[in-house]
Amino acid sequence: MRLSAEPAFVLHTRPWRETSLLVEVLSAAHGRLGLVARGVHGPKRQLLRAALQPLQYIRFDAVQRGELATLSAAEALDAAPRLAGDALLAGFYLNELTLRMAPRGDPSDEVFGAYAQARDRLGQGESLAWTLRRFERDLLEGLGLGFEWTVDGEGADIDPAARYRLEPEHGPRRLLLDRGEADRRAAATGRALLALGSDERPPDDDLASLRRPLREVIAHHLGPRGLASWTMLGELARVVTPPRQE
Repeated sequence: MRLSAEPAFVLHTRPWRETSLLVEVLSAAHGRLGLVARGVHGPKRQLLRAALQPLQYIRFDAVQRGELATLSAAEALDAAPRLAGDALLAGFYLNELTLRMAPRGDPSDEVFGAYAQARDRLGQGESLAWTLRRFERDLLEGLGLGFEWTVDGEGADIDPAARYRLEPEHGPRRLLLDRGEADRRAAATGRALLALGSDERPPDDDLASLRRPLREVIAHHLGPRGLASWTMLGELARVVTPPRQE
């Protein structure tokens, strides 16, 4: 199959053999794809190598035979976000999560759009915590794994004053009042769930309460092997907990 002028985002690149690269991209029309870029070293291939950096938005041509496609051309369609510090680590998490969750060859307009929005928000310096929570929400939804954020798994309205665990196969489950403090720390506030559902940023404490419940849902779908990002970022604490604002 020949792929021509396909828009895509570069998720990951690694060396392969002496002069080639293995590149994972999220494409609009074909979902996640693996590409082989041959002979990318040398001064005449600088533009190609630059186009194949993670977070870059590209247009590419390739021929697919089997699981991997052989890249014949690629060009950058914009300037990738210039990230540093926590934003750079958040970008690494964005790419790794997409790489692990999005299945090969299964396109989703929702997943592609969610990635594009999150990438733009990182580049614009928006809140890292809120950017990542929205992306996690949209990624799960685009993969058919999302929740209804206004009612719990039993169909009862979310109570803003209560706390809820997120169960992958059930949805939000309200904590009982006699549960211990450990359970409360692993639960989101009802206010946070309602805010996430309406796409309105909640107050900082409520926003921070979303991190662990969403991570548990993602870990369930990933299986026994977690994300390198979680180790690198110290369980994402520095990135996803926003500074207090007056």
